This record gives sequence, C-alpha cells and structure tokens, in this order.
Amino acid sequence: MKNDHSLSQRLVFGNVTATGRLVSWLKTTLPALGGVGLFCSSFIDSSFLPLPLVTDLFLMEMSSLHPLRMPFYVAMATLGSLGGCICVYWIARKGGEAFYHRKKEGHAPEGIQKFIEHHPVACVVLPAVAPFPVPFKPFVIAQGVFQVPFLTFLLGTLAGRAIRFFIEGYLGVRYGEAAKDFVLHQKWHSLVAVLCLLLLFLLVRRLPVARKLKFSQTD
Repeated sequence: MKNDHSLSQRLVFGNVTATGRLVSWLKTTLPALGGVGLFCSSFIDSSFLPLPLVTDLFLMEMSSLHPLRMPFYVAMATLGSLGGCICVYWIARKGGEAFYHRKKEGHAPEGIQKFIEHHPVACVVLPAVAPFPVPFKPFVIAQGVFQVPFLTFLLGTLAGRAIRFFIEGYLGVRYGEAAKDFVLHQKWHSLVAVLCLLLLFLLVRRLPVARKLKFSQTD
C-alpha cells in the first residue's frame, strides 16, 4: 500500500511539474510569434490550460512597442479567446448539467439557471469584459450547460472580449510599462468595475423603455 501511495504521489508531482514546464515554455515561446502567438495564447487560456495574464500582458507589451498594430493584436487576441470559449461552450452544452450535479451533490443550481435564462446577454457580456482576477471560464461553462442560444453566446463573447482587449491595448499604447504594473497589482479595481457594470445593467433593465421592449417581445 505504501508503495502504491508513493507511486501515486510521484505521478501527481510529475504531472504538475510537466504542466508547469509547459506553461513556462508557452510563456517564453508565444511572445516571439507576434500576432499568431497572441491568438494561440488567448485560445489556450480560454479553453483548456489556464495562462493567467499571459495574453493581457503580451497584448499590452506588443501594443506599446507597435502602436499602429494595436487593432491587429486586439483582433487576434479576441478571435483566439472566442475560439477557445466555443470549445468549452460546446463541451459543456453536450455534457448538460452533469458538471453542476457533481458540484451540488445532485441538486441543480436553479437560481443560477433562472438568472441565466432571464438575463442571457448580461451573463455572456459582463464576464467576457470583466478584467482579471474575475474568473471567466466558469461562466462559459454555465452558458453551455444552461443552453444559452449559440448566437447570443457568440456575439456577446465577441463583443465582451473585444472591449476588454481593446482597453488593454489602448492602455499599453498610452502608458506602456505603467499599464502592465497596474494590471498586475490591481484587484479591488476589477471588483468595483464588475459591480458597476452589473448595477448599470440592472438600472437599464428597470427603465420604462426596457420594460416596454420586453413586453412587446413577449407579445
């Protein structure tokens, strides 16, 4: 039994070490590929292997070095992230609610499901535009599990990621290294920004014009 336990420990440690080496290799290799590297890092980070802040800092650095190419870098990061999100979305959609059943010990999170059903656009756009360290991938999984319409998911993710990466590219052009330092050390700013976006959305939803539009769609 001791030998089996030590063997399993070595296997886990080996897997962690191999993953760490792969991440380190990606961090050093992808920046040398320019726009293609941005696309790849964004795709990988949004799909199966987390690369926290790699795409963001890479985008800001490339934009500061080549300001005129900033829109191109933003487009590559956006499309890469969109591609990775589509993979996660379809896997979650095919898997159904099994993921959340395991997490909730057999009880589906009805509150989350109802919120997504009533506010699908907000549930797609707000997480996509939210800055680090707000988690993004769990929202993509939820969108697939609870059957957010694919077109809503596609356009919302595209818009949200484009807005986020454009802001980061602009900050890289405008402030250079100072922008990277801000992204690395800010935390409360992200939380405040997300809360403000959520409050703004809820306020807009309560406007008379929004209510009339909602009722006209249901009729």
